[in-house]
Order: sequence, then C-alpha cells, then structure tokens
Amino acid sequence: MVRTLLTARQVLAFAIFCTAVLGANAQSALPDSVRAALAQAQLPESSLAVLVLPLSGTSARLSHGADQALAPASTMKLLTTVIALEELGPTFRWRTQLLAQRSAQGATLHGPLYLRGGGDPNLTWQGLQLMLRALRAQGVRQLRGDIVLDRSYFAPERPDLGAPQFDESPDAYYNVIPDALLLSSNLLDLDLRSDAHLLTPTLRTPLADVQLHSRQTLIDADCKSWDEGWLMPELRQDKRGTVHITLLGTFPKNCSASTSSNLLVRNLFIERALRALWRELGGSWVGQVRDGVAPVDAKILVEKISDTLADTVKRVNKKSDNAMARALFLTLGAEYAAKGGYANHLDAAQGRIRDWLARHGIDAAALVLENGSGLSRSERITPRQLAQVLQASVSGLWSPELATSLPIAALDGSMRRRLKDTPAALRARIKTGTLRDATAVAGYVMDTSGTSWIVVGIVNSPDAKRGRAALDALIVWAAEVPTTVQTLP
Repeated sequence: MVRTLLTARQVLAFAIFCTAVLGANAQSALPDSVRAALAQAQLPESSLAVLVLPLSGTSARLSHGADQALAPASTMKLLTTVIALEELGPTFRWRTQLLAQRSAQGATLHGPLYLRGGGDPNLTWQGLQLMLRALRAQGVRQLRGDIVLDRSYFAPERPDLGAPQFDESPDAYYNVIPDALLLSSNLLDLDLRSDAHLLTPTLRTPLADVQLHSRQTLIDADCKSWDEGWLMPELRQDKRGTVHITLLGTFPKNCSASTSSNLLVRNLFIERALRALWRELGGSWVGQVRDGVAPVDAKILVEKISDTLADTVKRVNKKSDNAMARALFLTLGAEYAAKGGYANHLDAAQGRIRDWLARHGIDAAALVLENGSGLSRSERITPRQLAQVLQASVSGLWSPELATSLPIAALDGSMRRRLKDTPAALRARIKTGTLRDATAVAGYVMDTSGTSWIVVGIVNSPDAKRGRAALDALIVWAAEVPTTVQTLP
C-alpha cells in the first residue's frame, strides 16, 4: 500500500527534527545530478532557482537563488488555489440562475428571461441543458422575448474584450479568458476522422445552425502529429444566419483525433447552444440574446449549483486549467471587493492575496500578479515565497484538499509520464508549469525514509524547456534520504 502523503503525525515531527539537524548543513550548491542535467541541456546554473524546505521551519535543505523573482508558469496556480481554499473554504459553490419578472401564462413565458452567471468555472452545456429541462418541467414550452445574459458577478464583466493576444494560438483552450457566464469554456468539441481520401469532421457541441466543413489536405504522417498541421479555421455567416466553420491545414491519412477550439464569439456561442438545447426539449423561442443585468425584483425560476471548490481545485491543478484558475482568482476578488472597496475584481483579488500573505508573515515585495494562473508574461514569484505558501497550507485546515489536487509522479495529471522507475515515483505530488521562457515544479516530496519536503524549482531561460530534466533530477534528489540526517532510534 502506498503511504499517504502529509497525513501522519510522525512526518511533521520528523520534519521538525530535520530542521534542527540540517540547519547548519543546508547547501547552496546544486546537487551533482542537477548540475549534470543542466550541463547536458546547455543551461547555466544561474538559470535555475531552487528551495527545498522541511514542512515546518525555515532552515533549508537546499537553497540556490531562492530569492529571485521569476516567471513561475503554472506553478503560480498553487498560490491561487491555496488561498482560495483558505479564504473561501472547500465547500464554496457558484450559482447560475434563470430568472424572470413575469410569471408564465400557461405554457408561454413573455418578456425577458435572464441567464445570470455566478462565475462557475465548469458551467457545461450539459449543465445548461439540465437548467432548461427544469424550466420545461414547470410547464414552460414557449419563450416570447429575449434571453438576457447577466455577467455582473465579475467586474469587469468581459475581461476578455480588448485583452492582448497571448500567443499565436488564440483558438487554443489554454488561452480562454473567463467571465461570469462562461459556457463550456466557449469551446467547440470536434471529432476528426480520415481515411485515405477524405476527412470527416463532426461537431459534438450542440449548436443550432452551425455547420462544419473541411479543406484540410490529407498527408502521410504519424497520427500523433495531427495538430502540427492545424491552422486557424475560417468562419463565415450566410444570409440565413447559419455559421459555416471550415477547417484548414493538413491532417494525416487514416487517423482520428478529438480537439476543442475557441472559435465563436461568446454571445453567439451561448445563443446557438440555447436554441439547440431548447429545441431538443420540444420548446420554441422567439427572441435573441443580449447583454444586461437581472432586475432586483426578478424571481429565480431555476438555479444550478456548481461543484465544490475542493473538486474544482483538483481540476485546476491536476489538469493545469488556466481558465478555471483565472475564474478562482476573479472569485477571490468578487467575494472581497465590497470589503476592500475595490471596483475592479482583478485588483480586489490581488489585494486579498496580499492580505493573506501578510497575515502569514510572507513578504510579498517581489510578487507580481496578473491573473493567478501563470499564463502571463508579467507574473513573478520567488521560490521562497512559493515554498512559504506551501508551508502555510500544511498547517492550515485544508491541507488534505490541496495535497489531493496535485499531480502524483508517475501516476496522473501532468506528472503521469515523469519520474517512473525512480525513488520519486508515487512519492511526489508536484504542480508543473511550462511557458516559452519558463519551466517549473513545486509541491511535496516524501523521501524514502518517510520524511516530506517542500520542493520548488524554477528555470527561466530562452531555452527553459530543456531544463525539465534538471527539475526531475531535483525531485529525485529530494526523494533520496539526505546523508546528513541520522535515522531516529
């Protein structure tokens, strides 16, 4: 049976013992295995900053450039998820509602129907379908009026509007910027299947009056490399309002693949989803979608309650979901804005995070926040700050919820293919991060004696991706029993 990480009292007691023993012996020189991996990757030692701490105490087992403010990539999600759990609690839930000012007359609802978003990071079209089904169960079959989209839970209501393009793939899932009514992450789910002569694309997302076409050229190539020939699809809307999506680029012969793409503007995506789902339920609708805010006297007809924050944090960290992490960040601001006097929830989130750090004695001077996901060219954090956040989580109420959200080496998430057949396999719970100029790891590692350590390693370099082997070597080194520590009798 695999030993449970961060649950036994002796782990914490032994960590305190290690602090005393290692205090005078903490090393700043990188381990030989890490140095060798950097040399193999042709990266300077200065490109890597590291801190390895016991679960309790300030004396490091290894400290190398630990006070440099660096781009952390997706390891920044640890800051957001730790503080979200601490501030909101693991049972926090988001609410999405259908409201109206007027009661239905028989089977007909006249006037606007309001769809109010509550910031749910995982509002799927299946969830919307259940809401509409509940409305049909109340006897409503005909909608005669506009459906008003209320995104006022977040401020700004549409942070995606006017946002600069992050990279050359604006249609990619990782680039989705959330709002309070983000349906299925605004993604079209596509199945692609080819034979020797023809590619057949299928749209799995239920959207009315949306047609999928292909002008992709079939080539002889490995099926696994199908996305290398992907180009931004072409969109066109005809006079009848039908949206035509044409796939471009190349695709391997005799292959199949599935992908999700952010292609339609949001209100159009929601409108076409509403029409498709309402038709499937036997309903009719005369009206359009438009933006607005539900009046204070509108009555709730249907309410969907989201998954818990604890479940959401698992998705954020296991899958490194940027849109969900950004939604958590905005939620921290939305639930704090009035108390802090903030009009902008991004600013409110920053204020709440800095307040939390101050209460835990963590110096936030070098911290730079933008959206809390790490998908940023400006966010910065030091290895020491990130390690101290993880230390604070260990002593907090929701340490188990955070620990279970982290990918396990050689088992799942972004670590499922890493560190197999090493002492760190199944013993390390690690959040990973990768950007063009940054690669990082942060989390907890249990060594072979049963002692757990906090490990943070960040590489910043134009060739940062080549530093992954050095970070793996760091985790393996942390999983080995330190030679300077004697075994307790």
